[in-house]
Amino acid sequence: MMKCLPPPLRLTMGAALMPLLLLLGGCATSSPQSRIAQNPQLFESLSEHDRGLVSSGMVREGMTQDAVFLAWGRPDRVSEGSRDGKRFENWSYVRSEPVRRVGVGVGYGRGSWGHPGYHGHYGRGYGRGYGRGYGYDPFYHGGPSWDYRTVTTAEVMFVDNRVTKWELLR
Repeated sequence: MMKCLPPPLRLTMGAALMPLLLLLGGCATSSPQSRIAQNPQLFESLSEHDRGLVSSGMVREGMTQDAVFLAWGRPDRVSEGSRDGKRFENWSYVRSEPVRRVGVGVGYGRGSWGHPGYHGHYGRGYGRGYGRGYGYDPFYHGGPSWDYRTVTTAEVMFVDNRVTKWELLR
């Protein structure tokens, strides 16, 4: 099918499919089992107890960085520093969380001045004027939209290549 398309269209379709392929490729390495399958020597170098934890996607104090990598994957952020004269490294894992936004804007429009109109009621009849006010307009402002915020889901602290502290957001 791709050979039947002209080169510019082939290039466009290829560019459109690339993010999907990258996303699917990234999903293949997202589980402890896939990381273990890709790094069997690393997994075999762990103690029997740590192999069981890593297979379940769990960590413990005293684990090595390699074991945490197999259990939780590559961190999204790495920081380092010093505490009480000892160097440490901190791994952070994050995810994006959707946040719903509703568009509200200021607009000017034609409307009633509120004086008695044709039938003697406020806001009815032929009395028209120009007013201003605040309101929600789903057509002009686009209605509800979604933004994303970054949330830290887990952190691991290492001193001398060993876990000294870990936290997991529930």
